[in-house]
Amino acid sequence: MTSFFGIEVIMVMGITDIDDKIIKRANEMNISPAALARIYEEDFKQDMAALKVLPPTVYMRVTDNIPQIISFIKKIIASGQAYTTSQGNVYFDVKSWGKRYGVLTTIYPDTHDEAVDTDKRYGKDFALWKAAKPQEMSWTSPWGEGRPGWHIECSTMSSAVFGNQLDIHTGGIDLAFPHHENEIAQCEAYHQCEQWGNYFLHSGHLHVKGSQEKMSKSLKNFITIKDFLKKFSSDQFRMFCLRSRYSSVEFSDESMEDAKHLLQAISSFVTDAHAYIKGQLVCDPVREDILWERLANTKGTVKAAFADDFDTSRAVAAIMDLIHHGNRQLKAVTKDAGSPRSSVVYGSIISYIEGFFNALGMSFGERQVALGGGNSAMLSNVIDELVRFRAKVRQYALALPEAAGATSMEGATEAERREKKEKRQQLMRERKPLLEACDSLRGDLAAFGIHIKDRAAGSTWEIEEGRQAEQQTEKKR
Repeated sequence: MTSFFGIEVIMVMGITDIDDKIIKRANEMNISPAALARIYEEDFKQDMAALKVLPPTVYMRVTDNIPQIISFIKKIIASGQAYTTSQGNVYFDVKSWGKRYGVLTTIYPDTHDEAVDTDKRYGKDFALWKAAKPQEMSWTSPWGEGRPGWHIECSTMSSAVFGNQLDIHTGGIDLAFPHHENEIAQCEAYHQCEQWGNYFLHSGHLHVKGSQEKMSKSLKNFITIKDFLKKFSSDQFRMFCLRSRYSSVEFSDESMEDAKHLLQAISSFVTDAHAYIKGQLVCDPVREDILWERLANTKGTVKAAFADDFDTSRAVAAIMDLIHHGNRQLKAVTKDAGSPRSSVVYGSIISYIEGFFNALGMSFGERQVALGGGNSAMLSNVIDELVRFRAKVRQYALALPEAAGATSMEGATEAERREKKEKRQQLMRERKPLLEACDSLRGDLAAFGIHIKDRAAGSTWEIEEGRQAEQQTEKKR
């Protein structure tokens, strides 16, 4: 949103560090719920960093906001939209909210009423404050010892930052009801406003392709992020996500292979375009007018796609179409006819494509070395020197005298012709090991995901996306 629309984004992420599951698991492990929650939180942050997901502007933990939550509840009670019970629970009175309750239920009709607790007035009433149970973490409140309900924490924390209006609220589709529905009711009752959230962006479940079941821990059909990144890169994961609508995502090995091939096609084009700009790739004259028009159309299509409910799939398709037309005019020729070069248009295309993917957390071409670690820049320079040295050896091995043709040997005797031919054949035999060594080096580097392209004007190299991970996986087997 910032890169493509110039909108300044302030993002708040709520961390639920106290709930029934955390309490149960902490008791099983004989540690405090707070310690267990910190372990999960740090693990989550590490996974997000590994996927190159930008952190939010601020993290908000429930346990850091208990006084604010209590004040939030007190105000809702005072407005007549919540009630206390003799057991020390506090519930939101859904009936008091009338027809305003159910905005997201109308949008998503496949919803179910919550189970009725003994001290609820109505089945859909939901807890704002839960009375403490034995051996549970609790806080003192006007209603007795207890802890916050699930929904109230998000409303309080977001209101603490954004006040009475939120532009975009995100979350999984399974949170639409009751969680987000209840957040709306709480916030509009607290702020006494007509509309608290302007947009709710619900991401779809991640399904295994060909199955109606979502990928989840309970079904044991999931893969952890750490295990996933042993086989695929974060860029491949991002491309996989970009190829799908956020509202419906299907995972399969085929979809990951598709993402991998797209990344390789993009990287290959960027490498070739750089080679063309540097004069290392000789081509026929380029139709600049066509490319400038394609670039302008692509920019418009991409912006329109993002404005249409973040249609990343259409945006990526537009980029790939631009690359297709760019590649059509980058056909190498063996001889330079001295035609004028069109470096600027290809420089503009590269700049736009790299800017597009950089904004989405990905990088290509000369600015990316997928070797990882802090020494990637040095390794890139080492590969540059190695490829340059190989190119010099290869050019020397190929620099043979011209064959004894009619023009070059005009006036020469038969013996002189035969001698020159034999000398050329002798040089070919002597230099053949050099060419074989060059080919062998190219093959060896390809096994590590480094692909060398030999051209008339020199050699270039690129990282072949995913090959390193495949090699490491095969070694482990």
